[in-house]
Amino acid sequence: MSHQAEADRVLRSLNRTCLDHDPDVLRSVLDRVGDKWSLILIGLLDMGPMRFTGLLRTAPGISRRMLTLTLRNLERDGLVKRVIYPEVPPRVEYEVTPFGRTLSEPVLALARWTADHQDTLRANRRAFDQAAGLDADDLG
Repeated sequence: MSHQAEADRVLRSLNRTCLDHDPDVLRSVLDRVGDKWSLILIGLLDMGPMRFTGLLRTAPGISRRMLTLTLRNLERDGLVKRVIYPEVPPRVEYEVTPFGRTLSEPVLALARWTADHQDTLRANRRAFDQAAGLDADDLG
């Protein structure tokens, strides 16, 4: 199958997916899993419940505000559950829901793909940067 025919097939498939389902939900979920922190947090929580401060320490570079917003959005989508323990002082933990675990498999597959191809990705980026006359630090 030619590259163009394959591209057309993929676009038709995506179009059917968008037409057969609510495109706003599809876009919002793709935005969520494509953001900087959601998949990292789901991956961390997939290992077991964690407190806010533990997530803040473990997710390198996330701010308190971004952690709060991301957890709230994941909770809203039903991917993460916030559990409040009636103690003094109150203890709050976050955990992946059974529904959120259904996202873990494709996320881990993407992480495995990235790990398996990281040398190729680095080489491609270096070649592109060199051809474009860019410094290696110009692109992520």
